[in-house]
Amino acid sequence: MIYFDNAATTINKPKEVIEAVSYAMMNFGNANRGLYEQSLKSSNVIYDTRIKLSKFFNSKDYRKVVFTSNSTEALNVAIKGILKKGDHVITTELEHNSVLRPLYEKETEGVEISYLKIDEYGNINYDDLKKLLKDNTKLVVTTHGSNVLGNLLNVKEIGNFCKNNNLIYIVDASQTAGEVEIDMIDMNIDILCFTGHKSLFGPQGTGGLILNREIDIKNMKSGGTGIKTFDKFQPKVFPTYLEAGTLNSHGICGINASIDYINKIGIKKIKEKNEMLTKYFYDKIREIEGIKIYGDFINLNRCPIVSINLLGYDSAKISDYLYEKYEIATRPQGHCAPLVHKSFKTEKQGMVRFSFSYNNNTYEIDTAVNALKNILN
Repeated sequence: MIYFDNAATTINKPKEVIEAVSYAMMNFGNANRGLYEQSLKSSNVIYDTRIKLSKFFNSKDYRKVVFTSNSTEALNVAIKGILKKGDHVITTELEHNSVLRPLYEKETEGVEISYLKIDEYGNINYDDLKKLLKDNTKLVVTTHGSNVLGNLLNVKEIGNFCKNNNLIYIVDASQTAGEVEIDMIDMNIDILCFTGHKSLFGPQGTGGLILNREIDIKNMKSGGTGIKTFDKFQPKVFPTYLEAGTLNSHGICGINASIDYINKIGIKKIKEKNEMLTKYFYDKIREIEGIKIYGDFINLNRCPIVSINLLGYDSAKISDYLYEKYEIATRPQGHCAPLVHKSFKTEKQGMVRFSFSYNNNTYEIDTAVNALKNILN
């Protein structure tokens, strides 16, 4: 199989990650629940992974690295835990439902939402931030990279705007963590939400949020923590305050190994290869009559994503045909990003998304290009 659905999850995990998870499953007890060796091993890896993630994203305090099951949970914790009735939030039309749906829920509770619109290339106008700013604006939440178009946002510019206006800035790094260098301090990111199973090459069911300053946030879960057992309420000590119950130490051990793997290769080298693959595919298909490409390819500083349509064909039919005939895995339809498709008027047709990773190569892309040509002929 040729796998071009890495924006959903990377499949070809590094052997170091697989070995780490396997070791953890055979050797780890429950973290912070005992003083025996297996429990301590679990606790130590979790502690070490917090430190590695804090350094990887350059956050101020490793104790504010909070583990969740994915970026969706992290975004729910951040959005629902901060916004209250009467608040105003700014977001974009590029967002995934993991941002939009929590916002829609808060909207029913009296939170006001404003949207940065996208143009015909999927870009936002950063000057619109000033136009949307209100006295009751509490925060800005944006994706770092569109999961449909691959366009990167200038999060540093947005972060500077938020800092200058005393706003909280939440970044959804689902598509960029492990793919693009992220410096939370330099970019003025207050909360970074990430998932482990995409460009971080980690296991599914892993992710987290990282807080970079003191923020009034309400916990979504309460329960066992291994500390302060006789307190009636969740201990307000980070990261425990936002982490109730048994952590996924097996998956976190995989993240620990994946950070080492990325650091060994170098994130710049990973991005350079992915940019090469993206440009290679784009250059091969952009002159083919009958193929429509979405997004901004003038600037190749982007996620390794190319979404297309073929004439008037339904995207699901094209994606199915690519797999059945050529064993090429792609992602069709709406990609959980409804506002993007409404903007491009592709709600019914959807798009066929090709998303590349460090493990792909140009031979695989040539195969896909020939397949698309055969469909059109």
